[in-house]
Amino acid sequence: MKKIGMLVAVEMGAVLSRYGTARAVEKRHGFEVHTYDMDGYTLYVMHSGAGEIAAAAAAALLIDRYEVELLVNFGVVGGLTPEMAQTKTCVVEKVVHYDFDTSAYDGTLPAQYAEYPDVYIPATASLVSRAVQIAPELRRVVCASADKFVDGQEAKSALHERFGADICEMEAAAVVLTCNRSGVPCLLIKTVSDGLLGGAEEFGAALAKTSALCLEVADKIIREL
Repeated sequence: MKKIGMLVAVEMGAVLSRYGTARAVEKRHGFEVHTYDMDGYTLYVMHSGAGEIAAAAAAALLIDRYEVELLVNFGVVGGLTPEMAQTKTCVVEKVVHYDFDTSAYDGTLPAQYAEYPDVYIPATASLVSRAVQIAPELRRVVCASADKFVDGQEAKSALHERFGADICEMEAAAVVLTCNRSGVPCLLIKTVSDGLLGGAEEFGAALAKTSALCLEVADKIIREL
């Protein structure tokens, strides 16, 4: 692959610490894009900001304007089970956009998009398998995604019980849905910043450390694809 896109919500500090100054930085439709010349490929890092709407627009821009052949989304997430404790790193196998609901008029399930047989939107299966080969410590997970920061055990447990989700965050549904509709493979690597009993305070305290850990794993996988 010659052109790889990396979509980053709030973890740009880790990118700049790891990769340094980009060859080029440009503004496109309100987003900032950092271009890095890597060994054998060009990496376009898009700073989207938080949330599904921004992530969908940024993903579409990477695909259309920069013609990326793979889109990688790394970042920090909330853990929804005791196993998904702080610093646990995982690869997203499928995502559920849990606040999406058109069931009242089209007969789908709440959280289901009509083009899929159930509520789960699959990431690129071959890349998930390859990521686990490269980094065997990765856990395959279901990600609950929506425009809401999930804070506290009760809300987190409810997402796990309803959808079987392991982690939660605010961009994955947009990334996977946009990539699938565009025919571009995607890979989502996530590290837990706040566990089942944690919330906003733990997230803030752990953001820098967990972002760096997540990018370290994502970078290793990208280089070995």
